[in-house]
Amino acid sequence: MLNDINLTLVQPSTLWRNPEGNRSAFAALLAPLAGKTDLVILPETFTSGFCNEAAAEAETMDGPTVAWLRKQSASIGAAVTGSVQIRDGAGVYNRLLWATPDGAVRHYDKRHLFRMAKEHETYAAGRARLTVALKGWRVCPLVCYDLRFPVFARNRFGVEAPGRFDYDLLIFVANWPAARRFAWQSLLRARAIENLAYVAAVNRVGTDGNGLAYAGDSVVLDMLGQPVVELGDGAKVVTTTISESALAEHRNRFPAQLDADRFALGE
Repeated sequence: MLNDINLTLVQPSTLWRNPEGNRSAFAALLAPLAGKTDLVILPETFTSGFCNEAAAEAETMDGPTVAWLRKQSASIGAAVTGSVQIRDGAGVYNRLLWATPDGAVRHYDKRHLFRMAKEHETYAAGRARLTVALKGWRVCPLVCYDLRFPVFARNRFGVEAPGRFDYDLLIFVANWPAARRFAWQSLLRARAIENLAYVAAVNRVGTDGNGLAYAGDSVVLDMLGQPVVELGDGAKVVTTTISESALAEHRNRFPAQLDADRFALGE
């Protein structure tokens, strides 16, 4: 059984290459959320902004940001997620971290690296998707450029278990420039509609150290691609609720998954 869940979108003007300053700023934003939310979503590279040069300052999984996430999650009693640069072995990854109040931290490494900004020359690519459980929901968190690749995000039915979707909520954390905001808005709606799932997406605002402007447009969409909440521009923190009954009713009323193509995702 699923339950309704409360999601909090944190849409900031991220400080450029200032992990300590960003952690402090986010801690102040998260503190009032204790007992009021089930999941807090931070943007992509939330300690630095989207910056290839920041790879040289990448932390490990034993570093201060992972410890900070554990502390924040335990303090507010909610899962907290967002991506940062993490060095693991010989590579640096744009790694989404998923921290829960019990102290566990799971991760997903961004698979699709944004070659137009030469991300693929600096970071190592991930391979497998991550699916996590939250109050009976199955959640699939992805990162920014992954949004443009619908096969990787495809919500299969009856593959991992009979009669079950891969996920109920699809998340994107991003640093998506304002110049491409129409693509951001359009693709998010497509992913929600085609996958019969809620979509929650968090982007940043402001201008980064490379002079790129960000329009925000963080959003939660329902299974029809209709907004549950839209943040628009400006730094803000918004909490909303997504409905188990609405999701179940839509999937029963419009079972497009029964006609979906079967496929296997290769390397």
